[in-house]
Amino acid sequence: MLRDITLGQYYQTDSVIHRLDPRVKLGGTLLYMISLFLFENIWGHLLAALFLAAVIRISRVPFRFMVRGMKTILFLILITVTFNLFLTPGEALVTVWKLTITREGVRMAVFMVIRLTLLIIGSSVMTLTTTPNNLTDGLEKMLGPLKLLKVPVHEVAMMMSIALRFIPILLEETDKIMKAQMARGADFDTGNLIQRAKALVPLLVPLFISAFRRANDLAMAMEARCYRGGEGRTKMKPLIYRRCDYIAYLVILAYLVCKVLAGVLL
Repeated sequence: MLRDITLGQYYQTDSVIHRLDPRVKLGGTLLYMISLFLFENIWGHLLAALFLAAVIRISRVPFRFMVRGMKTILFLILITVTFNLFLTPGEALVTVWKLTITREGVRMAVFMVIRLTLLIIGSSVMTLTTTPNNLTDGLEKMLGPLKLLKVPVHEVAMMMSIALRFIPILLEETDKIMKAQMARGADFDTGNLIQRAKALVPLLVPLFISAFRRANDLAMAMEARCYRGGEGRTKMKPLIYRRCDYIAYLVILAYLVCKVLAGVLL
């Protein structure tokens, strides 16, 4: 299950999406997420799915690799579907005891599942096609205007990048600790909820110790390299917009226009 989490991982290959400026991918991902909640229209969701499918095809990242990350949020999707089915007022379809499934609830549940699926896969495209360094540079550039408000933009971008980068490392560490504990007789799969929570204690303690040790090693490495924040720092590879980046912006704009038209006219 832990190996199914793809958030924070980078899939190395050569594609147009990989070569795009990280600011384009960050902005495009944000606009795509917003577009998913603009209209409750089946044609708009179909357009969003087709657009995402085209981006995945161009990125050359295997689709099964992205779908694998959906397994970790199935529980969240089930909770969302349950709440929408039984708590949305409207025309009753099925009544079980005091719970009623409405036509509007079914519609809302279906749309919410589609939105969550597209949202998770869409955000995965960005992380899978962008290195942590480029992601940090893109975030810092996009948040640049906040420097006027005395916001430590570089530090914020660095923390977000480090947190995203350490997700797969900590997951790998968790998997190793679980296998070591299971080899010593630990059981994480049987028993009730309280028993399973107690069984996680031997897992969480070494995991926290390992996380703090890695954080201390990273801090010492940054100090040894005289890291002093983003003020006055230069970059070996500065971000410069190219022709493909402007074309990508036009494609995103065209998608948004089509999305609005699909929501209004259809």
